[in-house]
This record gives sequence, C-alpha cells and structure tokens, in this order.
Amino acid sequence: MKHLTIIVPNGDNNLPSITGAYEIFCRANAYNKANGKKELFKIELAGISEEIDFNGGLFTVRPHLNISSITKTDLIIIPSLNHNYNVALQDNEQLLPWLKKQYQTGAEIATICTGAFMLAASGLLDGKNCSTHWSVTENFRQMFPKVNLQVDELITDEQGIYTNGGAYSFLNLMIYLIEKYYDRNTAIYCSKVFQIEMNRNTQSQFAIFTGQKKHDDELVQQVQLYIEKNIEEKISVSELSTKFNVGRRNFDRRFIKATGNTPIEYSQRVKIEAAKKAFETNRKTINEIMYEVGYSDVKAFREVFRKITGMSPLEYKKKYYKDAVFVA
Repeated sequence: MKHLTIIVPNGDNNLPSITGAYEIFCRANAYNKANGKKELFKIELAGISEEIDFNGGLFTVRPHLNISSITKTDLIIIPSLNHNYNVALQDNEQLLPWLKKQYQTGAEIATICTGAFMLAASGLLDGKNCSTHWSVTENFRQMFPKVNLQVDELITDEQGIYTNGGAYSFLNLMIYLIEKYYDRNTAIYCSKVFQIEMNRNTQSQFAIFTGQKKHDDELVQQVQLYIEKNIEEKISVSELSTKFNVGRRNFDRRFIKATGNTPIEYSQRVKIEAAKKAFETNRKTINEIMYEVGYSDVKAFREVFRKITGMSPLEYKKKYYKDAVFVA
C-alpha cells in the first residue's frame, strides 16, 4: 500500500483544501475496495504540531502524526496557505528540509494554490514550471525568480511535482491525481460524486488583470499608466518607445524586467480586461466593445481574447452576463 501525506501547516491557513483532499482520496479508496481491489493509499494528515486551529479557533485539526515520524511517503499534498504565505513560511520552516528529503527519496509532491510558496521556498521548484493563484503571481515572481511561473495554467505536472491554480480549483487537481494514481474510471466516479468538472486545464477566465506595479522603474510605471488610460487607442510599441524617449530594444528589456510581460502583452491584457468587464455589465454588442478597447479587426480581437481567457468573446458574455443580447 502506498502512503499519502496531507500536510497540516502551522497557522490559520486553508482548511477546505485539507479536508477536501482527504475526503476525495478516501472516496477513491472506498471505490477501489467496492470493486474488489485493495485500497491504494494509507491516508494520513501530518504536521509539526499536535493541534492546529483554523478560522480563528472555530475549527481544529489534530494531525494523525508528526512529520518527524514519517521516514518514507509516496505522495505529499501541501494545502493552500491562503494569503498568509509569508507568516506560514516563517511558522513552518522545519517542513522545508523534510519536503526536500522526501522528494529526493522518491516522493511526489502536489501543491494547492498558495501552497506553492512553501514548495518554492524549499528550492524544489527552481527551474520548473509552477502555477498558483492568479492574485499572488506578482509577489511569487519577486520572491522566487528561478521558478517558471505559468499564471494561466490550472495544473502543472513536471518531474513528480504537481501545482495548481487558486482556491477551489484544487478539486480539479485532486481528480487529476486520482486518475494518475488510480485510473480513469475512479476519476470519473469521484468527479460525479463530488460534482467536479473534469479536464479543466486553465484558470484564465477567472483571472483579474490589475497590472504588475510592484517595481521601481518609474518610466515603465508611466508607460503602464498611459496604456491603461488610453485603452481605446491602438498603440504600437514603436510609438510608445518614441513617446517616452527610449530606444526600442532598451524599452522592451526594461518593460519585461519590470512586469514580466512584453509591452504588447501588457497592452493586450489591459484591453481584454476592460472588454471582460464590459461584457459582464452591459448589453453592448461584441463589435461595439471591441472598438471601445482599440480593436478594429474582429478576427484579431477574438484570437487575443481566447488566448488570454481561454474562451471566445461570445462564450464569455453568455457565461457572465445573463441578460446579454448575443450579437457578434
């Protein structure tokens, strides 16, 4: 029998990602047993304290055992740390060498949402792809520049390390792991029991782009502000570099270093975010909104919109504005 360790970190972190992971794997075990197979995993909650309070003491978790008593495990799940990841990293430092040791001896590790901060702090994500909640990507990039953050990906799978996007998307990661460790039938069964959509692979439609502003390049900040205040304009990078009196190559380099996006990507994300908000709140047609955010080519607008959100403009409007008049 394999061993699954679900970490219960010190601190008031995310309880649903702990209990949810536990319940789904327990159900997968039960399904195996009901079909004449052996339970695949021994499932245990482990931490560095005997008792951890959640939600201001409203809930309490008592882990089965301390991590110090686990010499070998097969799969580790690190839950979400909510937005308390800085405090959680300080309170759980002794987990980091344990994670490294377990990975080096063959364990696979999955992180949920901001649990990626803990795994990144161990160094195990250096040079690897990683996803986390879209709202913390700027802080994550600053703290862990060696990690290849994939902000739009819902799940990454690389060298025995799995990461996923934010909040309750951890349910999709659990189904992904169930299929990987058990089989497709068990994954389908669990998806139906817990009513989790299978094969979802992006968190793009849920992301709210606010721009990366936590940098010290004043010129880039001025450019960002200009782009955001002139959404209706079709601005080329050459025009921007000329307007702000910077050579094109240096302009691109500084912008990418400061924001993680090229100037074109940044402009596209700003425009598409404005289009999304318009689709959510008014009855204007797709073409009307397209013109308002500086596009005149329907095909180009649709391609960029789908690239950033994973959906067509029409699909997005149908999903988020119930009184929409669906005119292309």
